[in-house]
Amino acid sequence: MARILLTHALRRRLPVVLGMLLVLLATPLPAVADPPLPYRWHEEFLTTPDGLRLHADVLRPSGLPDDARTPVVLTVSPYRAHLAYLTEPRPGGGPSTTDLPVDMFLAAGYTYVIADLRGFGGSTGCPDFGGPGERSDVHTAVEWAAAQPWSTGRVGLLGTSYEGWTGLMGLATHPDGLAAVAAFEPVVDPYSYLYMQGISWKFSGKPVTENGIRPADLAGLEHLLISATPPHPGDSPEYRANAARAPLECAPPYLAGIMNHDGATDFWRDRDLVDRLRGNTIPLFLGQGFVDYNTRADRIFRLWNGLGPGEHRAWFGQWGHRTCHVDCGTPQFDTELLAFFDRHVAGRDVEVPGPRITVGQFDGRWRAEDAWPPADSRTVTMPLRTGDYTDRGFPPGPDREIWSVSQPSAEDQHLSGAPVATVTAAGPPDATVAVELYDVAPDGLATVITRGIAPVGAGQIRLLAQDWPIPAGHRIAARITDVVDDVWSHAPAFARVSVTAASVDLPLLTEIRRPGLTGAVTDGIVKWRAEKITAIRPDVLNNDTVTVSFPNRTGDR
Repeated sequence: MARILLTHALRRRLPVVLGMLLVLLATPLPAVADPPLPYRWHEEFLTTPDGLRLHADVLRPSGLPDDARTPVVLTVSPYRAHLAYLTEPRPGGGPSTTDLPVDMFLAAGYTYVIADLRGFGGSTGCPDFGGPGERSDVHTAVEWAAAQPWSTGRVGLLGTSYEGWTGLMGLATHPDGLAAVAAFEPVVDPYSYLYMQGISWKFSGKPVTENGIRPADLAGLEHLLISATPPHPGDSPEYRANAARAPLECAPPYLAGIMNHDGATDFWRDRDLVDRLRGNTIPLFLGQGFVDYNTRADRIFRLWNGLGPGEHRAWFGQWGHRTCHVDCGTPQFDTELLAFFDRHVAGRDVEVPGPRITVGQFDGRWRAEDAWPPADSRTVTMPLRTGDYTDRGFPPGPDREIWSVSQPSAEDQHLSGAPVATVTAAGPPDATVAVELYDVAPDGLATVITRGIAPVGAGQIRLLAQDWPIPAGHRIAARITDVVDDVWSHAPAFARVSVTAASVDLPLLTEIRRPGLTGAVTDGIVKWRAEKITAIRPDVLNNDTVTVSFPNRTGDR
């Protein structure tokens, strides 16, 4: 009943919000002639198996004959409406290329195609958040692009965030002509994107209650608002007709699926791509930031390690929701990306430079790996202290936490992988248990390494992955608490939780690394160091101690 009432409440609010958006975006704009562009542009409409019409912008290198065949780079997106990119008005209209490496690929002789998912831009239909309709759209767009007279028949999907998710949808549906995919900061499983082991991630500016409206509930509303973006006055008649949608018609089934908090429903299970991509051999260039606040360093590594044989590449490091095109101090990123497409999509006789996996460590140095977590990442179990804490939420206090602090390490250590905590606890089923790991300097200042959360009865708590050197003389601390207030949304149980046994498995490298790749200290590191640091109380450092069998590191990489 609560969910039904909530759905009705959102449906009552949706027309008002949509109306405000329409007033903002529908302000009359002059029809603009094609601006001087470094490419020739035309648009196409293609038909899906279920009868919808998808819009695509086709960008061709200037001076190229109409019948010249080229390899194709394709981005399939919900965000590329002619009038607005996300919520950013575009008064000039035309193809939306913000943050896409269009110029690089056009200069290299590719055709670049930007296709709108159903329910967005100039396409008809209703969005379905990575469901069978959107997967079909990606399949349709790839096979259409491969079959065009200006195409060599080989297509590469490319994108970041949702547009990276659509690339993975392409891998899951095996369209003819798909030669390679580059997906950066993608969604791999929308349920784990919105929840960590059933607990809602907190997104800025969104409600903070765990019962009723959760932050995750508004993901559907946001996409319906984007779907409501009207056409640009200069758009073609079919584009304008297709964009004249009534998102309220799409809302009930769409919101009902997204607002169901049970990750075991068919809606969520159908959209999980981790197992769907197991054994994939189509070359994948994958990127994920360890400090990404949006798509977090979680189940993507299970996807990566489940791939089949193939010339896959990955970049894992200390950046947020972006690629390393800029801001990482890695000029080799674009070179590797273009070479990856040249080899696998254009079929050119080139080698892709660089290692199989580029890793950005939290100390700002960069190294090469053949696997991640690396093959010499060994599990070291850190015992954790037991006791009671109160699941009561904000404000903080010692009654909400149980600390454990290791002895100083005699030599440098290096955490590389995803820690897993095991906690035996008794408490009400609506209580939670979170575990945070810290790197503790000799002066007692501690920086968060990673964290995870689960319901109190889960037993195991999965922590986010990281790659973090720990200098000699530092200690590792673990904090058991109810919830990290600025990370997850959780309604307090107002009850005591008794922890009777606890430990955390630390993935520590046994071989010494000598990083040698080009790269800078990213702004992600700077921001994390500024925001995720705390002074641990002296009584905790002196009394709440445990002993960890740190590895003696040998070898030299």
